[in-house]
Amino acid sequence: MQRYILGRLALAVPTLFGITVLIFLAMRVLPGDPVAMIASEGQGTYTLTQEELAAARHSLGLDRPLYMQYLSWMSDVAHGDLGRSFWRGDPIRDLIARRGPITAQIALMAVAVSWLIGIPVGMFSAMWRRSLADYVTRFVVTVFMAVPSFWIGLVIVLVGVLWFTWRPPISIIYLWENPSGNLQMTIGPAVAMGAGLGAVTARITRSSVLEVLGEDYVRTARAKGLRNRLIIGRHVLKNALLPIITYSGLALGGLLGGSVAVERAFSVPGLGMALVQALNERDWMMIQNLVLLYGVIFTIINLVVDVSYGIFDPRVRYQ
Repeated sequence: MQRYILGRLALAVPTLFGITVLIFLAMRVLPGDPVAMIASEGQGTYTLTQEELAAARHSLGLDRPLYMQYLSWMSDVAHGDLGRSFWRGDPIRDLIARRGPITAQIALMAVAVSWLIGIPVGMFSAMWRRSLADYVTRFVVTVFMAVPSFWIGLVIVLVGVLWFTWRPPISIIYLWENPSGNLQMTIGPAVAMGAGLGAVTARITRSSVLEVLGEDYVRTARAKGLRNRLIIGRHVLKNALLPIITYSGLALGGLLGGSVAVERAFSVPGLGMALVQALNERDWMMIQNLVLLYGVIFTIINLVVDVSYGIFDPRVRYQ
């Protein structure tokens, strides 16, 4: 186990290195000089002189060679310094600490909702295969797979406002400060995103359960006279979880990046909204550090998913 984890961590190093290089080059080489782009945004109101542009580049370190800029960025990240927002001057680390817990909570709640919906529905559909209930369930699941999450979010907001005079809070409320207010802010986005994930989870669960039901050890358990409930709980579900865990892990990584449309529908100040705002403002320091954070999150989640395989399926061996 330890050798496997160390090996996966070793593989993560070149992955993260590649991510940092791509982010760095995209922000400095592909779009052009960030200061020149920012200056072009202000044309028509005030045009910076060449001396002012040169001073701005020097203060940001953009006049140095690219490799020195990259090494300086990596050194700052290693020391926990993620820089400051170009426009507002706020430390990026403080923004992540302020908005990150809300985004993480919504993402975890959405995955939990998807499991609560998808696994029972998928198992029910598999157990009653080719029945009327199976066809109806598959139709409903397909509908929810096709409906965008932000549309479900808008429906939740409209129903809450028009029927119950409810409005989602627009300020950040943490769970440990006000659980009731926090749930009012997070439950809507979690349900909106969890519904679509639950539909996909139900399809994966159905396929996985049907595959496991055809295994020899399941037929042996039936031949021994074990109850169907015991067979499903002890043999089928546990061995059918691997594809569900894989999908949920990838989905969680995406949700931690923030679903911008859903966050906007519920006015949730999460990391997704922060990234979109940074892209609109061309706040390159904010963009490159947030994307780096997402890359680290994906890498860690993939490692956790790989390690969890052996917990849920003893047949998996780490080499």
